[in-house]
Amino acid sequence: MTIRQLLTLARRSRNLSSSHSLRRLSSASAAVAATSSSAPAIGPPPPDAMIYDRLAEDVKRKIKRLENPDSRFLQYNSPHPTLADHTSILSFPSTRVTTLPSGLRVATETNLAVKTATVGVFIDAGSRFETDETNGTAHFLEHMIFKGTEKRTSWEMEEEIENMGGHLNAYTSREQTAYYAKVLDNDVPVALDILADILQNSKFEEKKIERERDVILREMEEVEGQTEEVIFDHLHSTAFQYSPLGRTILGPAQNIKTITRSHLKDYISTHYTAPRMVIVASGPVKHEEFVEQVKKQFTKLSTNPSTASELVAREPAIFTGSEVRVIDDDIPLAQFAVAFQGAPWTDPDAIPLMVMQSMLGTWNKNAGGGKHMGSDLAQSVGINELAESHDVF
Repeated sequence: MTIRQLLTLARRSRNLSSSHSLRRLSSASAAVAATSSSAPAIGPPPPDAMIYDRLAEDVKRKIKRLENPDSRFLQYNSPHPTLADHTSILSFPSTRVTTLPSGLRVATETNLAVKTATVGVFIDAGSRFETDETNGTAHFLEHMIFKGTEKRTSWEMEEEIENMGGHLNAYTSREQTAYYAKVLDNDVPVALDILADILQNSKFEEKKIERERDVILREMEEVEGQTEEVIFDHLHSTAFQYSPLGRTILGPAQNIKTITRSHLKDYISTHYTAPRMVIVASGPVKHEEFVEQVKKQFTKLSTNPSTASELVAREPAIFTGSEVRVIDDDIPLAQFAVAFQGAPWTDPDAIPLMVMQSMLGTWNKNAGGGKHMGSDLAQSVGINELAESHDVF
């Protein structure tokens, strides 16, 4: 009896739980039916529709879903793309330029977050503005400019820079000459004073000119022994035949032996003029204060209004498609350079060309990146072992 009663109770409890589950299912189905009746019915395309029509219908359904998105997901953004101008962010820090009455330009980029600054004088002059007889004067002048002024000897200048923990240097190219100093933020006025002093008060003593003449001749011998340097001189000489850009920066040895103090002084008075110079500072500098310092320091510059563009127009450089080959069987590697006519500095296409230069990249067999450089050209050269190195200029 007891066992029968237990079995009967078990059957009753099972029947009750099943009836409750049926009620839950019926209520859930009713809720689903109510939801489906409220939502728009989007059915599948008919069975006789082509596969492309089915894909098109699927895309339309997704687009329609985007047109009425859930507001919870759009609190901070939108699924629709918008065109935003980020120039103000990408150009930070902005460059401020002030032109003085003499034509001298002052440019600054202020960044108060750093503790070091770079001060430089960039001059629109180089070997391009020389003649066949004076070729090499611009580079010779770069060497002599640090050999003492009326205010400082060369030794005092070096000591002053070293005591500041700074760096003073210069370079000469075919179209530009630059003198610059890297110093701490508190030493910017001193660096500017040194640059103004060497550009306006250099003495050019005869004995130091003779001493530096030998230094430049030794430098020329070293450069001529570097094939990768000589090849670019050959490239310019054949690409710009019988024109100023075809001359070398160092000049021929005969010119270096005959350059005098008067040549240096004439070059400064002719080309180191205020309209062709830009004084630049980058780092923790304030534009207004720097402009006032420049006004006080650079007071002896020539105001000759002749510009580099006018001088170039008188003696233009014409690009000539040609080639030159120097055969030397004693050299194990062949070095070659290929050039085509590009855009000048002032052309809008100069920036896209720089971007293209970065995309082509530079590769060297001894570089740390090896065959894993970002440039496709560099990867191809490295993987296929086509060359020891390549560069883009």
